[in-house]
Amino acid sequence: MENSRTVIFEIAQLLRFAQYAVVFTGAGISTPSGIPDFRSPECGLWANVDPMTVASLYGFRQNPRAFYDWVYPLARTTLSALPNPAHEALARLEQRGIIKAVVTQNIDTLHTRAGSQRVFELHGHLREATCIHCFRVYPGEEILLQFLEDRAVPQCPSCGGVIKPNVILFGEQLPHEAYQASREAARRSDLMIVVGSSLEVAPASDIPLLAAQTGARLVIINRDPTPFDRHAALVVHGDAAHILPEIADLVEAQ
Repeated sequence: MENSRTVIFEIAQLLRFAQYAVVFTGAGISTPSGIPDFRSPECGLWANVDPMTVASLYGFRQNPRAFYDWVYPLARTTLSALPNPAHEALARLEQRGIIKAVVTQNIDTLHTRAGSQRVFELHGHLREATCIHCFRVYPGEEILLQFLEDRAVPQCPSCGGVIKPNVILFGEQLPHEAYQASREAARRSDLMIVVGSSLEVAPASDIPLLAAQTGARLVIINRDPTPFDRHAALVVHGDAAHILPEIADLVEAQ
């Protein structure tokens, strides 16, 4: 524990002196809000399902019902989830000008709901949904709330096509604007802090590596070890909802 406290203090020092700090987040920052991650045994979102069947663009086009049946508990949990102290700590640090951007793999919108302003959502979000036939865009929360009530696959009122949440499925490219903005932020960064990501999903996981390759110091805060730990200047394993507020408190006290 003492070692962890030392590392937490050192991370706060790095943030204090960074000119362009960027944070990269994954599912682990939202698990304290009750949203499951993807890879934990038994409770992960990929437990007992084939991701290519339920969460690929091809699978969605062939059988949207499989996707919606799989996403039902996740949608219910996500819509009722609230930002946790980790999200709030990052928003505090951004408001003070210490963090310049948050790059996230998460679709839950908890960063923006916590108050972060400059957020690049690499895997899309639930704020909007789009008809895959006529491409009309709808408010995502309304679509999901109706689905949670009637369990019917959402259909476009204009053309009858199936409506898909604006999240990135397997087989889809990352949103161009968010991806390019993330890469630019990584190149500009002198400090990249990874929070709650296994760093196993490419090309999103390339963002921290790009930062390190262009000279940024890499910090990893995650429950479990990652393949990138050996490249990091500092690593701390633990709950982001406890660690990030402590870091923010230290930075603000300096």
